[in-house]
Amino acid sequence: MEKGTVETRMQPVSAFPLADRKQIRFVLTDIDDTLTTEGLLEACAYNAIERLASMGIAVIPITGRPAGWCDHIARMWPVEGVVGENGAMYFRYDRSERRMLRRYSKTPEQRRADREKLGKLGEQILREVPGCAIAADQAYREADLAIDFTEDVPPLPQEAVDRIQELFEQAGAHAKISSIHVNGWFGEYDKLTMTRILFEEAFGVDLDLHRDAIVFCGDSPNDAPMFGYFPNSVGVANVREFSGRLSAEPRWVTDRRGGGGFAELADCLFAANDRT
Repeated sequence: MEKGTVETRMQPVSAFPLADRKQIRFVLTDIDDTLTTEGLLEACAYNAIERLASMGIAVIPITGRPAGWCDHIARMWPVEGVVGENGAMYFRYDRSERRMLRRYSKTPEQRRADREKLGKLGEQILREVPGCAIAADQAYREADLAIDFTEDVPPLPQEAVDRIQELFEQAGAHAKISSIHVNGWFGEYDKLTMTRILFEEAFGVDLDLHRDAIVFCGDSPNDAPMFGYFPNSVGVANVREFSGRLSAEPRWVTDRRGGGGFAELADCLFAANDRT
């Protein structure tokens, strides 16, 4: 087993105790290959979000996807907010006032300076790692740089993906590997940091005191800090593809992949609710 990894602790989500499921009030979820299946948001996953909301369980996507997508998601999906660009911001739409609330980790001036540095770093990465590309959604980003290694380009070998991460880190940036991109940014924030801020500012909730009321669902290495923090963490079945490469693994794992796995998790929560 590689340095920094842990022994697997994953158990079938069907073993998620009923008493623990009854406590859940928030579902945090990654998007790519967690809500989506082969790049598509299928009806089963979107319907699961709607049903959870109707039960009073708030769904909040926690994603590496760009600010432009987050505006759409916060505005048009039945969610209570979204954390984007791996923690660079959260957006939350106030439907009663028809107003978008936007909270960033850095000032506009800092983000502009970071984008200049990241632009130069991106040029270097493209030169040094043949076959990768700037992600197609980069135009809609405000804080980070996404390098595509499998979404719209032929899949690169793991050595190339690791080299992209290494180049980010050599430049002093943080870098996280998702199922499709390597995301890099300057700044001391991540998904968990901004999730803490969102819960405090939007819900008046201290995350440390209410972890048992929250499920996090994900699929890849950039979700590892969330897997490690939340006792009720769930991986969709495709998380097994990263076995041995996660610094922390989810407690529970679904039988189905992607959005089908998210729907499977939701079914577990529905079943607990039906018994109350």
